[in-house]
Amino acid sequence: MHARLLPIALTAVFAFAGPGCKNKNADPYGNGGTGWGADGAGGWGNGGWGEGGNVTELPARDERYSWESGNVQRGAFSHVYFGFDRFDIAPAERGKVQQVASYLRQNSGKSLLIAGFTDSIGTAEYNRALGERRAQAVRSALIGLGIPGDRVQTLSFGEDLPADPGNHAANRRAEFGLY
Repeated sequence: MHARLLPIALTAVFAFAGPGCKNKNADPYGNGGTGWGADGAGGWGNGGWGEGGNVTELPARDERYSWESGNVQRGAFSHVYFGFDRFDIAPAERGKVQQVASYLRQNSGKSLLIAGFTDSIGTAEYNRALGERRAQAVRSALIGLGIPGDRVQTLSFGEDLPADPGNHAANRRAEFGLY
């Protein structure tokens, strides 16, 4: 009898032992931490997708601007790189996001398109979703750094358009396009 109740009891414990209240000082990099701590560590660890992250509603897509057209300026900023199967922004990559935020604060007429990419490990569907999570993590960090969400759009190419087909790490990235 006790053996049959154990799975039910564990399910109930995990269902009601949620993450708790949202921290008002959440880490703008989507890690769910309590601020900018020295080590950058924070609760959720893998992107803060949920209670700990700064997820905001996406603006309507401005179809006049396309990643592959000439009307989006790419290459103005360094790419943000991610670990394998991760979408949190590592401490070493945060300065890149801060540079973009600084530029956008000084150039209020500019908007940003963030494209998320992955390596070729996994299904195309999974990689498309992971690329979107990466782009969203960068967008959330920019919003946390004071950039209005309606100036930042995201898209995902997943494993398409690899930076270097032979180098998995080089393909786990988010790129910026200005318009």
